[in-house]
Amino acid sequence: MNSYNILLSGVGGQGLMLLSQIMGDACILKDYPIIVGAQHGLAQRSGSISAHVRIGDTNSPLIPYGLADMIIAMEGMEALRYIEYLKEGGIIVMNNRIMHPPLETAPIIKNRQEKRLYVTLEQITQQLKKVTENIIGLEANKLAIEAGNPRTENIVLLGAASIQKDFPIDSEAIKKAIKRNVPERTIEANLKAYEIGQKAGK
Repeated sequence: MNSYNILLSGVGGQGLMLLSQIMGDACILKDYPIIVGAQHGLAQRSGSISAHVRIGDTNSPLIPYGLADMIIAMEGMEALRYIEYLKEGGIIVMNNRIMHPPLETAPIIKNRQEKRLYVTLEQITQQLKKVTENIIGLEANKLAIEAGNPRTENIVLLGAASIQKDFPIDSEAIKKAIKRNVPERTIEANLKAYEIGQKAGK
């Protein structure tokens, strides 16, 4: 099969590694070749983390710059941080939440008299549109709460990603992988989050 490259981005504690595990398991269930390369960074301190998910014919765990078919971003700043990986016209599935990093917040707080403003979602989106117009922004936290568990933002985004054009992983395989990889008590909420994400991604 042809290769399909997905860059997952977020910060520590958002369930990004679980997301890559579910995608990997779903591919195994379908007997698709897959390589996952994770970069944890300062994940335990809410630092930036990413995972490269390469499905199909490939021999490297990391996606070269400009060759990702899709970015799934757990928050806006991390979508922009990894935009150089996305191919022109690729797809971004993004949580509309912004988690401002200390490098941004520290000077704003220190120099309050200057009345500096935080980076906005609109500014981030304008920059992303220089690479692609295919941006699906979701209020993933609200949708996760609707599903019954606010910690299922990652699964909401996966649901939205799964219905995009050329996404290679079968939904039934993803649902089976969710059941196999999340705590038993959270299976129902995660499956609901996936379905809500699919509806929102349309």
